[in-house]
Amino acid sequence: MQNLSIPSEKEALNKVAALCSRKECCESEVREKLTLWKQPSEVQDRIIGKLLAEGYIDEVRFCKAYAMDKLRYNHWGRIKINQMLRHLQVDDQAREAALEALPDEEYMDILRRVAQSKLPSIKARTAYERQGKLTRFLLSRGFEMDFIREVTNWDED
Repeated sequence: MQNLSIPSEKEALNKVAALCSRKECCESEVREKLTLWKQPSEVQDRIIGKLLAEGYIDEVRFCKAYAMDKLRYNHWGRIKINQMLRHLQVDDQAREAALEALPDEEYMDILRRVAQSKLPSIKARTAYERQGKLTRFLLSRGFEMDFIREVTNWDED
């Protein structure tokens, strides 16, 4: 059963500091947790200010870890990673830094592997239909059309 008591400011600070020391968190995730614990916005601001000052929260560090994890484990492209970081209300500079930090060689290698693993499962009557289905799948994973063309060796007609 969950603890339904509202933690004090000090308890809330200790809890989110422990959370942030276990995994990278962004400011919006911490704010969401504090809201769940019914902490007033001025208390949330003080707690987040302390966490930022002490280095528990670092948006750029969070974005880089998030982007690398989503690329390596979920096989997402830059577009989808960027959309999810925007959804988490991370600022533009941190998002851009994280996306630029993704290694191009690894990015292309993952795109190739995703395309090769998906291709045999695509049911299509023609090569053109198969090409379209694979392209749509890779676009849905957040990969850019230019990279998809490069990896699949398909040219625009």
